[in-house]
Amino acid sequence: MSNSIRGRLLLWQISALMLTGLLVSIITYALAWDAFNKTRDYGLEQIAYSVVRHGVQYDNDDDVHNDRGQFVSQIWTADNALFYSSLDDVGPPRQEPGLHIIQWKETEWRVFTVQEGGLTIQVATTSASRARKFAVIAPWLLIPLVVLVLVLGLLIRTAVVRALAPLEHVRAEIGQRGVQALHALDTKGMPEEVAPLVDALNGLLVRLDQALIAQRRFTADAAHELRSPLTALKLQAQVAGRASSEEERTGALAQLSLGVDRAAHLIEQLLHLARLEPSSPQHAFQPVQLDALIKQVIADFSAQADARNIDLGLGACAALNLPGEVSSLRMLFGNLVDNALRYTPVGGRVDVELSQEDANAVISISDNGPGIPEAERDRVFERFYRIAGSDTPGTGLGLSIVREVVQLHGGEVKLDSSPEGGLTVRVYLPLR
Repeated sequence: MSNSIRGRLLLWQISALMLTGLLVSIITYALAWDAFNKTRDYGLEQIAYSVVRHGVQYDNDDDVHNDRGQFVSQIWTADNALFYSSLDDVGPPRQEPGLHIIQWKETEWRVFTVQEGGLTIQVATTSASRARKFAVIAPWLLIPLVVLVLVLGLLIRTAVVRALAPLEHVRAEIGQRGVQALHALDTKGMPEEVAPLVDALNGLLVRLDQALIAQRRFTADAAHELRSPLTALKLQAQVAGRASSEEERTGALAQLSLGVDRAAHLIEQLLHLARLEPSSPQHAFQPVQLDALIKQVIADFSAQADARNIDLGLGACAALNLPGEVSSLRMLFGNLVDNALRYTPVGGRVDVELSQEDANAVISISDNGPGIPEAERDRVFERFYRIAGSDTPGTGLGLSIVREVVQLHGGEVKLDSSPEGGLTVRVYLPLR
């Protein structure tokens, strides 16, 4: 019950109803008791004036005896002599005209006294007698309270159940959802208090559906991309095994080594992408000396550039420091330089620059290769996407990794044509 919203609502509302009913009953009892006393006091007054008008006259002694249980009548003459008493002994002492509440013989009495024609008439009754009479009718005052509590309790329970019905509906709808059916919940007719929760759930379902779709697509693409190099490795191993001469075997093993390198590169790229997924552990940012990191990356690729007689150079390089993850930034620059070297023809040129623009560090990498058509520049960031007709070996993951790293650091990447007709990649990374 303590963990149930329905139970808590019912407990609080019915408790409030009971407390209110109890308070109303106390007030009703007090008002009824006061009205009962006023009515009875008025009755004493009427009896006193009736005695004034008609005197006291009994047909027999039984009437006197019966009268004693209702009230006590007393009459005094002008000289204060007790002329008449309905009691055999002396009754309550004589009072001044009006209504009085007195103690006599350890009993509380309500007394009404009137003076008329030299006589003093006094009518009295005990408060205990009056309370006994009121006790007979008091239980009937509880009937409206009992009816009120029962009826309102049922109405409150019905109202709570109906008010929480949308939550039950949401629970049932979510229970029917599966991995293959993560469509949004219908918010039509939802209460204002439930609609924000359903909207948040719908946003979560959309993101989860997109993540699952991306995961399935990534898994399918990865399996497809791995199948080709693994098949090639198998064929190359078979060729090496069937080689009839040492020269053929050496060539086949060289091709096998290249195939292993391509497969290893693909797997390394896939691992990089997996580490950049939002579900991966929290990335640790630390101050990074950007110019030193870029110089190190260029030095790492200098041998590859020399092998193809490509002029890989560092132009303007500002000394900039920013918070980031060193390994992913190294991967970012490495992929961009590697792509530029792959697509730049033999004897070409690749220029790298680092500058500051407003509050951003701007890394620019330009080459004089074939470039990327403007219509393809958005799609090249998709995983495993490669421009049709390209014969340059690659995995189609380099620019995807670049985009993920840039987004991880809150930056932006843009593709443009270089002055020499190739491609210029500009990466904007916030310095703070």
